[in-house]
Amino acid sequence: MTVPGALLRGSLTAAAALGLVACSGTNSGTATPAPSPPASTSSRNPDVPRVARPLTVSAYQSDPCETVPPAAMAALRFTAPGEPRVGQSASEKAGPGCAWIGADGLSVLLVLETGNQAAGIGGLTGQYTAKGSGQLGFLEPAPAVDGYPAVYSDLSDRRPKGDCTLVVGIADDLVFSAGTSGFQGQQDSCAAAGQVAAAVLKTLKGA
Repeated sequence: MTVPGALLRGSLTAAAALGLVACSGTNSGTATPAPSPPASTSSRNPDVPRVARPLTVSAYQSDPCETVPPAAMAALRFTAPGEPRVGQSASEKAGPGCAWIGADGLSVLLVLETGNQAAGIGGLTGQYTAKGSGQLGFLEPAPAVDGYPAVYSDLSDRRPKGDCTLVVGIADDLVFSAGTSGFQGQQDSCAAAGQVAAAVLKTLKGA
């Protein structure tokens, strides 16, 4: 059962733990912070960075796979095309996504989190709120990606196991997440997530 007003995150597999839970249990998939009124400037969490140059994803919501060129995925050893994840299943309510399945157990999941935006719990503010409420067990500021603020977040810190979820703010109320699974440790998995995120930003900026 989905908890109204909770943060959602798409998930590729339960083992990958790329998402949060959209129900009262602890299954990996989608997640659900209690709704709260939009924060005023005075009450805004000072830890949440603002997005100076907002971007839109409207042109890619029907096929998020188009945000990452095949060459960028080939550099990460993914040769098969991405599989669009666009629908109303629990794992897709965070927003439209794209999944890439590679050899040797590698996988990447990209989610344009417009569902959280529409629910009023989007942006990096939604991530920090979820961490504060206990929905997220792990959140850590990440290096900015091409000038856009980012965090690592997940139910727990799985980076040493080769699973890394990088969440990038592209508007104050909108993020996209790039999750990797099956890589070799923290450096390898998060570097791959960063490469995917950089490719998405390049596309969104029309570069």
